[in-house]
Amino acid sequence: MGSPTAPQAGGIALVLPAHNEAATVAAVIDRTPDTVAGIAVSCVVVDDGSTDATAELARLAGATVIGHGARRGLGAAVRTGLRHAVRCGVRVVAFCDADGEYAPEELGNLVLPILRGDADYVVGSRFAGTIRRMHPHRRAGNHVLTWALRRLADTAITDGQSGYRALSADAARTAEIVHDYNYAQVLTLNLLRQGLRYAEVPISYAFREHGRSFVQLHHYLRAVVPAIWRELAASRADAPVDSVGAVAAAIAPAARPSRQRSSAAGGSVPSLWR
Repeated sequence: MGSPTAPQAGGIALVLPAHNEAATVAAVIDRTPDTVAGIAVSCVVVDDGSTDATAELARLAGATVIGHGARRGLGAAVRTGLRHAVRCGVRVVAFCDADGEYAPEELGNLVLPILRGDADYVVGSRFAGTIRRMHPHRRAGNHVLTWALRRLADTAITDGQSGYRALSADAARTAEIVHDYNYAQVLTLNLLRQGLRYAEVPISYAFREHGRSFVQLHHYLRAVVPAIWRELAASRADAPVDSVGAVAAAIAPAARPSRQRSSAAGGSVPSLWR
């Protein structure tokens, strides 16, 4: 993308949360289109306490880099990128993992429903698109969590954990990410509770070839499920009783041992990077 440029007012910001992604971050930035539908695209890398050359390589590739200094978590990184994009006055802010699992070339398809005025919040669905490789346990975990989110949200959701999403300016301004550990489910529940329009588009997905994934289903459930319940509590009157009971029966056993909380609440922040 050339020299680093801050997101432009009325432009599109692609935020890349990153932790020790020196092997892939520059390539992801290089593959990002300069424009979509004639609108300028800028990359913003939120470096979440990396100990390698992630930040330096991202700057050299043309991204704006925001550093956390210490590791805070994926949800915190997304929150930082979201706030920065809102301050810059972008028209659309999108999020994409910096590990190469998602195709930045597909950014145009992701943001198109927002640009057309058909949606406020768009999720790239791996299960509606092409999955070149995904471990069986990861696929099973995604299906379980997506089923739970679909029941809670009463919305046709096919991929509740996708790391490729886009928000309109209005959605970005009102979005709340209450958990530092992750953001996917709580963000969806928060935006749907506000009455914002949801859409999905098919995307391609390939399992990362470099680095290490920190996702383990039981750790994920223990950290994220309490945050989902907190978000759900804000709209409990609208939640179908039978849906809540069914979801609780499915996932509460895995979540019950958890005593971890977001750092915003004064607790510890576990590690999670998709």
